[in-house]
Amino acid sequence: MIRPSLTALAACLALSSPVLAEKLPPERVFADPGLNGPTAKGVALSPDGKRVTYLKAKADAANVQDLWAADVKGGEPYRLIDSAALSSGAKELSEAEKARRERARVSSRGIVEYSWDSQGRFILVPLDGDLYLDSVADGKVSRLTETPGDEVDAKVSPKGGFVSYVRDQNLYLKPITGGAERALTTDGKDTLSFGVAEFIAQEELDRFTGYWWSPSESQIAYTRVDESGVDIVPRADIGPGGATVVNQRYPRAGRPNAVVDLFVQGLADGKTVQLDLGADKDIYVARVDWSADGKTLYVQRLSRDQKTLDLIAFDPATGQGKIVLTDTDAHFIEVTDDFQPLKDGSFLWSSEKSGFNHLYRYAADGKLIAQLTQGDWPVAAIEGVDQKRQVVIFGASIDTPLERRLYEVSYTKPGKPKALTPAGGWWTAKVAPNGAFAGSYNDPKTPPQTALYAPDGKRVRWIEENKLAQGHPYWPYASTLTTPEYGELKAADGEILHYSILKPSDFDPAKKYPAIVSVYGGPHVQRVNKTWQSASERTYVEAGYIIFKLDNRGSANRSAKFKRALDRRLGTVEVEDQLVGAAYLKTLPYVDADNLGVVGWSYGGFMTLMLMTADNSPFKAGAAGAPPTEWGLYDTAYTERYMGKPEENKDGYARSDILNRLDSLKPGSLLLLHGMADDNVIFENSTRVMAALQKKAIPFEMALYPGERHSVGGSKSKGLSVLRTHLEFFGRKLKGQ
Repeated sequence: MIRPSLTALAACLALSSPVLAEKLPPERVFADPGLNGPTAKGVALSPDGKRVTYLKAKADAANVQDLWAADVKGGEPYRLIDSAALSSGAKELSEAEKARRERARVSSRGIVEYSWDSQGRFILVPLDGDLYLDSVADGKVSRLTETPGDEVDAKVSPKGGFVSYVRDQNLYLKPITGGAERALTTDGKDTLSFGVAEFIAQEELDRFTGYWWSPSESQIAYTRVDESGVDIVPRADIGPGGATVVNQRYPRAGRPNAVVDLFVQGLADGKTVQLDLGADKDIYVARVDWSADGKTLYVQRLSRDQKTLDLIAFDPATGQGKIVLTDTDAHFIEVTDDFQPLKDGSFLWSSEKSGFNHLYRYAADGKLIAQLTQGDWPVAAIEGVDQKRQVVIFGASIDTPLERRLYEVSYTKPGKPKALTPAGGWWTAKVAPNGAFAGSYNDPKTPPQTALYAPDGKRVRWIEENKLAQGHPYWPYASTLTTPEYGELKAADGEILHYSILKPSDFDPAKKYPAIVSVYGGPHVQRVNKTWQSASERTYVEAGYIIFKLDNRGSANRSAKFKRALDRRLGTVEVEDQLVGAAYLKTLPYVDADNLGVVGWSYGGFMTLMLMTADNSPFKAGAAGAPPTEWGLYDTAYTERYMGKPEENKDGYARSDILNRLDSLKPGSLLLLHGMADDNVIFENSTRVMAALQKKAIPFEMALYPGERHSVGGSKSKGLSVLRTHLEFFGRKLKGQ
């Protein structure tokens, strides 16, 4: 996917305390400890409900994580597993694991994931390609594997009898109490893999696994992925020590995808049954879920054009299935994780068929029982279900798209949603089966805080309070902390667009400041909201810039109409919306209208190029990072969702090709940045622009990053370089430095 990286009392800054007005330097953004403070990631409640576990960065190494725990009844949090005690972190990960982490946008090392068994006896910890098991009873950590290949996507089976994992394209399991591993598949090699999520599933459908245990752990469903028909796109992986050619199987728009089949294997008899997904193999396996009783396997089958999503109920014994629900859209379907099978056989589902994403309950045969939520606002996601109280807990922005709260609603007697958390900022949660939840909150003055809450929303205990006070890593810069101003603009057709403006801490309304539009602009992403601002963006305002953001058509957390406005016309309406924002910016008395810049990465890089080459572009300078410059070079699922296949939309593809607009680029105004090992937005996207600009003798600047993939800015080792390069470029172009 083309992507970018509690209380009023806690939110207040104690500015009366003796704090020096210290500006945030770029070097501090990437130093240790991390400026955001001690934040909890991957929070989970133990099955017995007695403690909370989570991942936390080391104080002296912000990119290395350990496993921590906190007892529900109180007491100080404590470290369960020190990653340094198990691994030096020096191991070179396999290409498969590097790619998997890149797809999941995981840049940390140490412990990056873990899982409990359902009995609460063990915690499985994958670390640097091997597996470790923490015994809860005695706290001892044992090593389960030590192999040349990496064990990836490791899981504890539902009843805690086995550990399962993928290694070298095959699926394995191993008894958790000891004994030899067992290969469930053996044919995986070359272009054939088992139990894995293919490139497209990971990058575009947010499905990161390729196998699923039945609740009784007597069966396991898994994928068979055949990439033999996918085009080989030779990719030069240029690193600091030289270059290698990677023959990457990359499914470009309009070209063949991997063929994915599904199987169910019984553990006792080894019998394998193939599920009948239909005669058309050119589909996406979007989601797979077992029913609560394990008698049905539900598969969400998405059509290649992504306009039809079928929910199929399979009998795992025969492989035969029945479509119980179909969702269609004239533009495209949004795949979610909101399907929730319930113990009574019914299930929860979300759909945008009303114009906004809302929740529904269906009987096992697909008959609608009730619509659970409604209104001119979208449900963001189902966070959990408390089946004892018969309520579903979800996140939503009911009052304003700028904030998100947690709500619950009965799925047997639906009514007005009940708010579980206060307004003011942004909430997410990890919900336990009993309705208790680990809630995380942040706002422009409050770095991420995490606490344990009772089902009614009452705080039980802090997990990481992360209070912005004396001793917090950000405290030396707290007195210069500025918060965004929010507002609304109207697009050309009257649609409401939300924007934010961030000003320097020493802002003087009598002065004029150069302004930079920070843009993403692509689908699925919302950037204007009441959240803790990134430290790197704060360095821009400390350097004397106004930072402006606007959520154009296509961005998330709005109506279906708003999100689908760019269907089949990427690079048009979202660019027009951003130009409306730039025009407004120029009218502000404190903005230097002659010195506007624009910066963006990935889709934001594409938008930067489109804005720099628009008619009468208002931008004096722009920095485009890793931009997709011709959609025919990008992958199938993302591109075809919004543009269709190239042969079906020739005008749309040509209109959005940057090469057809370069004559409008102001000489010397562009900085082009790209990782030289990017396996997502292939480096060719930038080299073709370089060649075209050179042919036209249009001067430009570039910054290339050997060995780096798509998320260059998320790499601690390169992040400072990217940030300083941006600041130096805009300093010359907008401030004459």
